[in-house]
Amino acid sequence: MKAVVLHGKGSDHTSNWYDWVKTGLKKQGWEVWVPDLPGWDRPSARQGTKFLLNSGWDFEKNLVIGHSAGAVEILSLLQSLPKKTKINTAILVGSFTKELSEDPDWTTLAGLFTEPFDFTKIRQRVDKFIIVHSDDDPICPLKQARELHTKLGGEFVLIPNAQHFSVSRSGLRFTKFPELLEIIQQKVSYN
Repeated sequence: MKAVVLHGKGSDHTSNWYDWVKTGLKKQGWEVWVPDLPGWDRPSARQGTKFLLNSGWDFEKNLVIGHSAGAVEILSLLQSLPKKTKINTAILVGSFTKELSEDPDWTTLAGLFTEPFDFTKIRQRVDKFIIVHSDDDPICPLKQARELHTKLGGEFVLIPNAQHFSVSRSGLRFTKFPELLEIIQQKVSYN
């Protein structure tokens, strides 16, 4: 069982809950990679996807978890995977659509949307989507997460009062993320 965790804008593998989830998954026997995505202060899907695909990591049958900009990067990665590669489960935490990058406060996210998403192709590259969002996310509107859910299918998990699942928005609560490990244990299966 292999898992990849993709961090949000302006973060790295040590930020928020990423290392804590990595440790929790490793204790359960997972092989886990939490890469530092290059240039992630101004995320670029083209740059992030190129980095991931050239890493030598085998994405076949992986669990891929993305937070915020990392969640959007999952979509770029999926549509760029080699034709016969299919991941097991994609979990998008605190995700958003192109609409957020059009907000004057969030134009640094525009590089995630330079190429349109082919949602049909994206759905073909994954067995299951799980979208995790908070009812009070001050950055990524719930409406946008629901829009992605409509386009991707899968399950939608709403976690109350979790803000943006980040230390900067929720304090020390999100140095850990036990709800995510529970979601993985309950909803991610390997045959």
